This record gives sequence, C-alpha cells and structure tokens, in this order.
Amino acid sequence: MENRLMEVEQQLRLVKRLLREKVNQLKEQFVKSTKADEMVKDLYVENTQLLKALEMTEQRQKTAEKKNYLLEEKIANLGRIVKSLTSPALGSAAQLGS
Repeated sequence: MENRLMEVEQQLRLVKRLLREKVNQLKEQFVKSTKADEMVKDLYVENTQLLKALEMTEQRQKTAEKKNYLLEEKIANLGRIVKSLTSPALGSAAQLGS
C-alpha cells in the first residue's frame, strides 16, 4: 500500500510538472498571438493610410492629365492662329518679291 501511494505521488508530481510546462507553453503562445494581432492591426492601419495616399495620388494624376490635355489644345489652337496669321503675310511677301 505504501509503495502504491509513492507511485501515485510520483505520477502526480509528473502530471503537475507536465501541466506547468503546458501552461508555460500556452502563455508563450498567447504572448506571440497578442503580438501578431497587434502587428496585423498596425498593418491594417498602415494599409488604410496607403490606400488613401494612393487615391489622392491618382486624383492628382487625373487632374494633371486634364490640365496637360487643355494645354495641348491651347498650343494646337495657338499654332493654328500663328499659321493663319503668317500665311497671308508670306503670300503678300512673295508677291512683293516678284
């Protein structure tokens, strides 16, 4: 009976030690999980900020493209005006030279 009691006590100590190890493992996993959760939240916030910055950049690009198009139209119109103004002058200068 005394032998059996010693075996049970030894098994109990072994089980307690295993339980402590498991508790420590779970605590470590919890800490790692908490850190990972914080990192995911930080990445989510950063991603949101990057998306907003991208949206603003795309809007600025569209605005710049519109302005560029308008400037090209103005240049083309000015070119036509200059051409129409210089064509008669060239024609009359050619007549004077003859």
